[in-house]
Amino acid sequence: MLDLLITNGQCVLPSGLAAVDIGIAGQKIVSIGAPGTLAAAGRRVDAKGGLVIPGGIDPHIHCSSAIKMSAADPAKFTDPPSQVSRAALWGGTTTLIDFVQCTHERSIQQAIEQTDAIWKGDCYCDYGWHLTLMGAIPQVQFGEVAEAIQAGHASIKMFTTDIRYGQTGRMVQHGHIWEALKVVAKQGGIAAIHAEDNDIVMFMYEKLIRENRVGFEFMAEVHNTLSEELAFNRVIRLAENVEGCALYMVHVSAATGVAALANSRARGFPMYGETLHQYLMYTAEDYKKPNGQIYHTYPSLKYPEDQKKLWEATNRGALQVIATDELCCPLRIKLQGSRIDDTTGGNSGVEPRVGLMYTQMVTKRGYTPEHFVDMVSTNAAKIMGLYPRKGALAVGSDADVVVLETGIDKTIRAEDMHETDYTPWEGHKVTAWPRVTVMRGRVVVVDGVFSGDLKQGEFLPRKIPDEVRSRPAV
Repeated sequence: MLDLLITNGQCVLPSGLAAVDIGIAGQKIVSIGAPGTLAAAGRRVDAKGGLVIPGGIDPHIHCSSAIKMSAADPAKFTDPPSQVSRAALWGGTTTLIDFVQCTHERSIQQAIEQTDAIWKGDCYCDYGWHLTLMGAIPQVQFGEVAEAIQAGHASIKMFTTDIRYGQTGRMVQHGHIWEALKVVAKQGGIAAIHAEDNDIVMFMYEKLIRENRVGFEFMAEVHNTLSEELAFNRVIRLAENVEGCALYMVHVSAATGVAALANSRARGFPMYGETLHQYLMYTAEDYKKPNGQIYHTYPSLKYPEDQKKLWEATNRGALQVIATDELCCPLRIKLQGSRIDDTTGGNSGVEPRVGLMYTQMVTKRGYTPEHFVDMVSTNAAKIMGLYPRKGALAVGSDADVVVLETGIDKTIRAEDMHETDYTPWEGHKVTAWPRVTVMRGRVVVVDGVFSGDLKQGEFLPRKIPDEVRSRPAV
């Protein structure tokens, strides 16, 4: 007998959309068949009228992350995995990927262990980590990176900028990036790059401060499109000169970044792009709204012409993933800065992402349900070495299944969310919302009731497939 049977839904399978039943035993999908043909089950979920999809994957979130107003400011911390993962499951996302800060006073293994202590037993869903290299990479860390990749930490993040004026320690010099890319490529990993030109960014901070144009509404002049163009092209050229080197460019925000990715992919290089739902739905004009900081993340929001190119690139173009850069904190923390040099980045977005993107992609732009699923789940699984365990409704895959109620008219309200006390999506109308979320065979959300278990979330070791590293496979 099956443990769980999901019936009467239109299911997004790897082969396409189909009216099938899905049988689950334990934590896995064990059978898929025509309606009414599968074995009996101890529990049945009727997906009638719904779209059945694999659980969403958000490969860019920040839990228990330090927020500092200045170098001297005592750190405040974003909300923990328990809070963010609970909101994720409410919103149909079943896998999260966060970051391990690999600072220099501890080994990478120590950094991993300290992060593991925060997450283990405190996450409702499954999770993995990117390893973030910082500043001038000590020689010993290159060997530690190699060991970590072999242990399943397959993605390595680096910054080409310090991001904020007056703060240092993030930016990795291009020579160090080049050396790190060689290690990552040799070990079969992938590099995730936050790419802005530091010289341009810091010059613009100084220029605007000198001109007394310091309100955060000027942020797009600091973190500008030229900065993205220069940084993307430079780091892409470094990667193109390292055999087997794949890049995952995080939070692409500008048309210039899209163009750089598209050009390299056209030459056959394994370059992948992630954008954020913020960039797809807000522009720099939104900074002028009351509490406009709630829309901000780094790099800044850009302009309508950039947004147009971002949307074009999600249509089987240079962008493969829509993430959130989730940074969950109370509104008072999000609003604590109001200048170009002190505004808090990131925002709460993991819960509404799936419903918002279905509305924007399928309802408003006519994308197929399969394409929508690729952008919020499957492509991230493939690029990050989780497929087909994650990101697929297939026999043998983890039973991470979401029933989306479609054709609805729902208004997003902060009081209905499960992240924090505000949402940057307040008042947005959506045409789809998760009705049921199944996490590795366990029904964790149904009929407005949450029944997750903090003991269920597991760390996911990852290995990047050779085809992802050898060509633009997604």
